[in-house]
Amino acid sequence: MAGGVGPRKGFELIDKRYWYYGGLAAGGLVAVLALGLVVYIFALTNDLPSVEALQNYQPPITTRVYAGDGTLLGEYARERRIFVPVAFVPKKVINAFTSAEDKNFFNHPGIDPSGIMRAAIKDVFNVLEGKRLEGASTITQQVAKNFLLNSEVKFSRKIKEAILAVRIDAAYPKEKILELYLNEIFLGENSYGVAAAALNYFGKSLDELDIAEAAFLASLPKAPSNYNPKTNYKAAIERRNWVIGQMADNGYITDDEAQAAIAEPLVTQARPLGIQAEDADYFVEEIRRILYAKYGEKALYDGGLQVRATLDTRLQNYAVNALREGLVRYDRRHGWRGAVSNIDVNRDWKSVLAGAGNQSGIDTWRVAVALAYGADKSVRIGLDNGVTGTIPLSELTWARREIKLSASVGDAVTTPQQVLKIGDVIYVEAIDKAGHYGLRQVPEVNGAIVALDPHTGRVLALSGGFSFASSQFDRAMQAMRQPGSAFKPFVYATALDNGYTPVSKVIDGPFSAPQGPGLPMWTPKNFEKGFLGPATLRRGVVLSRNLMTIRLAYEVGMDKVVPYPVRFGVYDKLDPYLSNAIGAAETTLIRLTTGYAEFVNGGKKINATLIDRIQDRNGKTIYRHDPRGCGDCNGDWRGQAEPLLPDTRNEILDPRTAYQIVSILEGVVQYGTGRAVAAVGKPLAGKTGTSNDSKDTWFIGFSPDLVAGVFVGFDDPRTLGRYEQGATAAAPIFRDFMKGALADALPTPFRIPPGIVLVSIDRINGTKAAPGAPGTIMEAFKAGTEPGIAQGPFDPTTENTGPGNDVGQGTGGLY
Repeated sequence: MAGGVGPRKGFELIDKRYWYYGGLAAGGLVAVLALGLVVYIFALTNDLPSVEALQNYQPPITTRVYAGDGTLLGEYARERRIFVPVAFVPKKVINAFTSAEDKNFFNHPGIDPSGIMRAAIKDVFNVLEGKRLEGASTITQQVAKNFLLNSEVKFSRKIKEAILAVRIDAAYPKEKILELYLNEIFLGENSYGVAAAALNYFGKSLDELDIAEAAFLASLPKAPSNYNPKTNYKAAIERRNWVIGQMADNGYITDDEAQAAIAEPLVTQARPLGIQAEDADYFVEEIRRILYAKYGEKALYDGGLQVRATLDTRLQNYAVNALREGLVRYDRRHGWRGAVSNIDVNRDWKSVLAGAGNQSGIDTWRVAVALAYGADKSVRIGLDNGVTGTIPLSELTWARREIKLSASVGDAVTTPQQVLKIGDVIYVEAIDKAGHYGLRQVPEVNGAIVALDPHTGRVLALSGGFSFASSQFDRAMQAMRQPGSAFKPFVYATALDNGYTPVSKVIDGPFSAPQGPGLPMWTPKNFEKGFLGPATLRRGVVLSRNLMTIRLAYEVGMDKVVPYPVRFGVYDKLDPYLSNAIGAAETTLIRLTTGYAEFVNGGKKINATLIDRIQDRNGKTIYRHDPRGCGDCNGDWRGQAEPLLPDTRNEILDPRTAYQIVSILEGVVQYGTGRAVAAVGKPLAGKTGTSNDSKDTWFIGFSPDLVAGVFVGFDDPRTLGRYEQGATAAAPIFRDFMKGALADALPTPFRIPPGIVLVSIDRINGTKAAPGAPGTIMEAFKAGTEPGIAQGPFDPTTENTGPGNDVGQGTGGLY
């Protein structure tokens, strides 16, 4: 058609315009979207946290307590974490985690494009199937999320995460990023970081893990609860084996190593938080209290303090066993209180016993039920694991009925029916491997034992009760009880410092004093009947004569006596009542034992401590019990003499007086109220203590280099029994402890200070005697006070009045 446009060309023109304007529109749309994305990303990045915060990473770290030999005693933490620099993380652990979480970690710039593509494809199907989206997060992205963001499943968070990951990768070396990740990641069982997880799951340090164990830990970050072998063993095995396969695919292990690791069974442990060492519960809990009071809650549970405790694990074992055995001995003397409960043995008694659990706190005891009587007067029992056994009659004869009112027991046991009914739930302990058991009973009485180094105050062993599981009250540190006669050495030390000698005589006879208006006369008594008349100071301590001690305190003056126990740290304040001369005022076992330590160390002041040293998370020492420096200790040794540290302890008692008390207390063990202790066969000294009505019983004693104290009594004070005293309840516990503690020690005599003269004396009447004659001892005198030197005699006609000798009201007599 002339002068016009043909149909084809018209269509071509329209197509060109369509594509042209369509292209412009599409370009504009892309530009708008790009601009929007830029604006969106800018808005997201505008308030992103700085990656510089990662530079000073200080996560919550577990506070750990170690014994003197390095044994882990306890842990305190909200998040169980042990920080480990990446340089000390074994290669197999790093390989396991990168294989499981981010195989291209060492090559990508913080995000892994290939991983993102794989996840995107997979997420299409996840959306269609209504499943959770895949994260495709690299280790660096996980660091960004864990440290700088949160765990929200949002697109905006993923964008932020990716941006921060790139920034982190640009700012820090890969090793630093890996260190952050491996120490922060949560791996279940309250384990944060790989080191804590290795310890909690396997009881191993990182360098002790094998391939299979490292692979299991690496399988956990995705979902620790899903792969907990206790609840999902099959899933845990499958996930672990997948990680092992990835390690092999990445060339980190050989096929043979992979097959061996896959064949390995998955065996994990349950490691509780808190006390880690057996039978150190009271000790570790006391340290927790100290740290909380000294540094606060955050430092205790998050600060990663490293505490070196004074505990000696060998002595702790002896102390715990001696205390438990002694409490059980006392408990058996006072009879059987009955079964824990009674159940129907015709039903499922096995499940009932398993559900009841062992509440005694003693691992070797088992819960059992009486099933039937035997023809040989035995009792057939069923245990909590379904096994049956027998209690022979010989293991029941101790279980005479308790008569609580008089602290006595009923008739002798001749048949099992006197002790047990069918269905009785009881505690038993195996006595052989032939299925025979002994009847056991958790003692109602309780007590404590503490042992320390008398020269430094370091507490080497401590147990505050029969078992921590049955009672957390610490009777060594917290129980305020009357020391009774265990206080007497402080009265006699006062006298020896004020002109008396060990052979000075004081009348052991009746004594009365007014208590105040409207009150009867205070008339204390001796534990034993009768009186000795005039007797030496030594004999008064050795035989623990109350009336002699009270009369001596009166002679010297309670105003002079009171400063001694205060100076020794037994009390902060003590009223000058005569009743306090025989231990009426309450104190704790740890304080009284420390006071005795200051006798045997020559009168030097010490402070009892459970802690040698505390370091912060960076290893800086922030506390030392011994603050003395030693400039020459770090030098090269070329055969020179050892550096000598200065003795900075204050002298609180004349060393000669201290030795005289030690010598007298040695007599208590050799021929006095503490004779039960002599069976140890080593030089020992000490003193029994029994309060009024035998409510509190004690034995505090020592060798030249070890002091120990024992207390036995009911938590709700009541009489232990008419014939119970420190010599029967507490001294045997001290004896058993010292037998073990000193078993390998050579017999060491007590150290005699300068200024002491030894004279042969008749130990009964205190007169000079030929050396070696029967009944003689070598008595310790301060030079110039030997027999023949005039001493200040006691005047029995003196009235019982005078300054500093108040009796105090309503105190009663104390033994």
